Amino acid sequence: MSRTARRRSGGSRSSTDVRGRSAAGAPATDAAATVAVRVKPGASRDRVGGRYDGPHGPAWVGAVPARAVVGKATEAARRALADALEVRAALVELRSGAASRDKLFTVMADPAEVESRVRRLRDGAAS
Repeated sequence: MSRTARRRSGGSRSSTDVRGRSAAGAPATDAAATVAVRVKPGASRDRVGGRYDGPHGPAWVGAVPARAVVGKATEAARRALADALEVRAALVELRSGAASRDKLFTVMADPAEVESRVRRLRDGAAS
């Protein structure tokens, strides 16, 4: 199965622990990492970092000024996540949670690097 077909079908290629969860708190694959995000729309400015224990495990918190209307907060959160992880926004796509504050994003980048950056933002770790 090709990478595109797996991504479209939602299939996971490998996992990092027995439960299939990565250090970022969500399932990881060979070519991408899944990042759990708790979005706080309507903030006075973009703020990233912090931890929220949500339905997808420990989540990174992103406060965005966009309102939760017609996907604007989701798009703002996607771009804020890309900026925080220092990847192009085109490499970050929504996996689930379009109408929820708890979202899963797939980041098409080195999973180890993504997890390290997410851990640093989410937990304040200096690793």
